[in-house]
Order: sequence, then structure tokens, then C-alpha cells
Amino acid sequence: MSRTLCDKQMCAATVVDRSGVVLAMARSENAGPHTLGASQGKAFTSASARNLTSTIAKGLEANPGLADIPGYLVLAGGAPIRVGGAVVGAVGVGGAPSGLIDETCGTDAVTTVLGK
Repeated sequence: MSRTLCDKQMCAATVVDRSGVVLAMARSENAGPHTLGASQGKAFTSASARNLTSTIAKGLEANPGLADIPGYLVLAGGAPIRVGGAVVGAVGVGGAPSGLIDETCGTDAVTTVLGK
């Protein structure tokens, strides 16, 4: 079901390694220009924190300084990529009407690629 939902979004996706270095970027033809930067920021944040950016965002009120870390984008849509329990990178998606849709699309893509 979410695969169909993700196919209908005008998004960009970025994959980074565990250090936040961009490995791949893709953008839907009609996605806005902001989506590339948003997806990269979410991927970087997720790789750095080794956590979902939606989880990080929930803790922002208690730790507002997180938003001031250079390169961090504390919005839902970033997900770590784990292999054997270790974070090896992250994916960030930006452009859907909701960050949780972005996150679902990213985690679904990782699951599809890794076969989990």
C-alpha cells in the first residue's frame, strides 16, 4: 500500500554513508527544488544520530540545540540503514505532504533493497 502512496509523491531521495557523505540522489520530475536539500539534510541527520529523524524531532523540545547542529534537518523523513545491527548509512526523503509519508517511503525503499 505505501509503495503506491510513495509512487504518487513529488519527492527527492538521498542516500548517505555512515559519515553523511552523499552516495546517491534522485528527484521526481515535478518535485520542487527544495526537496533535494531537504532529503540530504534528513539523511545526514539520520546517519549522524543513527536514528529516525521523526524520533529526533520528538526530542527537540527537550533539547532545542539539536536544531543548531550544522547540517541537521530535524524533520521526519530520515531513516538509518542498518546491516547486521550496525548503521551503515541513511536515506532521506523530502517533498511529500507529510514528513511521516517521507519516512515511510524511505524505510520502504530500504526494506525493498535489503530484502527485509
